[in-house]
Amino acid sequence: MEYVIQLGTESDREGLLELYRSQIGREGCPWTDEYPSNETIDYDLEREALYVVKVDGRIVGSVSIEEDEDVDALPFWDRALEPAAEFARIGVAPDMQGKGIAKAMLRFLLAELKDRGFRSVHIIVNKYNPKALRLYDSFGFQNVGECHMYDQDLYGYELTLE
Repeated sequence: MEYVIQLGTESDREGLLELYRSQIGREGCPWTDEYPSNETIDYDLEREALYVVKVDGRIVGSVSIEEDEDVDALPFWDRALEPAAEFARIGVAPDMQGKGIAKAMLRFLLAELKDRGFRSVHIIVNKYNPKALRLYDSFGFQNVGECHMYDQDLYGYELTLE
């Protein structure tokens, strides 16, 4: 299977919304019909912070570089590893899961963030999302804390990029 990872564009909107909706109700995924939304896509596109994975022109995965002051302010991040990046909204189409797409996206994103000069990366992840937890564990992310935000119980996962 050949895939392409690239910056998302306006022409990807319909495929992104389809991907986002395909995640609703999946184990550990709090996404709803209201989030992520067209406004979320607007925000990510205007910052050139949205990456998509395509197979034969179909969007089968996505991830966004996030900017969230509330998450950045959490007390458990290692301030010695700043500047730190955050990513969010990582998703893979249900019929494409288990094919290495999430790992490829994460490898790509970590290299991109390192090239941009970030020293570390962090993410908050739902405590009840076993697939996501396994993915981050496989890359060596450290569970550095817990919090309750956005109506979810979350872990803070952090990785040094150096």
